[in-house]
Amino acid sequence: MNEDWHCLDLARRGDEAAWQALFDRHYAHLVRLALFLTGSLEAAQDVAQESFVRLLGIKLTHTEGTFKALMSTIAYRLALKERRRLSSQSSVHKMEVIDDTPSGLERAIADEADRAIFRAIQSLANDQREIITLRFFGGHTYEEIARVTGVPLGTVKSRIFYAIKNCRERLRKEGVLK
Repeated sequence: MNEDWHCLDLARRGDEAAWQALFDRHYAHLVRLALFLTGSLEAAQDVAQESFVRLLGIKLTHTEGTFKALMSTIAYRLALKERRRLSSQSSVHKMEVIDDTPSGLERAIADEADRAIFRAIQSLANDQREIITLRFFGGHTYEEIARVTGVPLGTVKSRIFYAIKNCRERLRKEGVLK
């Protein structure tokens, strides 16, 4: 969207309304993308906010791609770092208290079908989850995914194929798909 690039230019010059417009248009998308990669709503919100901070520090050499793809790439890389950080925490910090009240994540994913899809994507191997998240939640083309992840194009296509297949199988088992 050409308007996003124009808003970014205005925001970098101090236009708060332009900055707010970018944030309003892209924040929720970035949270969803990071949520699928980190599994934590709080971490996803932090990643989305940090993505906008990082945007200000990037020296753009061109604006040929989409703004959404740029923001998705920034969020993707930050989410991978956050996931590594979360997984390196001690097992004491990883323990969850069993509680019947809905968590923030469950409130964010209120619809049962959405929860089933979320669980199916979370059950994928990391390499498949990353690729499918970039494709369907990041809006990246196969070629962009290959560049972002450093994986050959054929591998990207294969991982998307198997990720979709695995998700379908799980959703059928849960009765969400027939």
